[in-house]
Amino acid sequence: MSISSIIDATIGKEGGYSNHPSDRGGETMWGITAEVASLNGYNGSMRNLSRDEAKRIYTDQYFVRPGFAKIHEISPPIAEELFDTGVNMGVGVPAVWLQQWLNGLNRQGKDYADIAEDGKIGPATVGALGRLIAARGRLAAEDAVLKGLNCSQGARYLDLARRRAPNEDFLFGWLANRVGL
Repeated sequence: MSISSIIDATIGKEGGYSNHPSDRGGETMWGITAEVASLNGYNGSMRNLSRDEAKRIYTDQYFVRPGFAKIHEISPPIAEELFDTGVNMGVGVPAVWLQQWLNGLNRQGKDYADIAEDGKIGPATVGALGRLIAARGRLAAEDAVLKGLNCSQGARYLDLARRRAPNEDFLFGWLANRVGL
């Protein structure tokens, strides 16, 4: 799956303009908050943020900068999950989860050494994922990592809703549209 088609799928989940009173993110268009749009050079009305501009922001802010494009080169399904979760929770969250799961899946360092759990996707993280795929086979490795990421994501959504009651407005949708097993 191409990066463009991954972005289109997330835009489909996020929808168009929103300004839900329970959403701390405030105004959004295509899932892009006004703050993120501004940080990426867009200063117009959020209602007028074009889909093409949103795709440009998504590509730079949520694929290239956090290193998910590097993951996409070896595992598009894992990159898609990291991207979609990063849009919803911030890119550092799924990056750390990936590193945690890679460390937990390395069979006590037999398949590859532990990596830093710092949320920075670089050569060590990409290399660990490649070695996991080599050790376990592509389909089994991707399946295990995706299940792990989704378990972490579901637990985080429940925690967010338990810590802040207005987040309950979103919990069902998060689980229905964002967490897959």
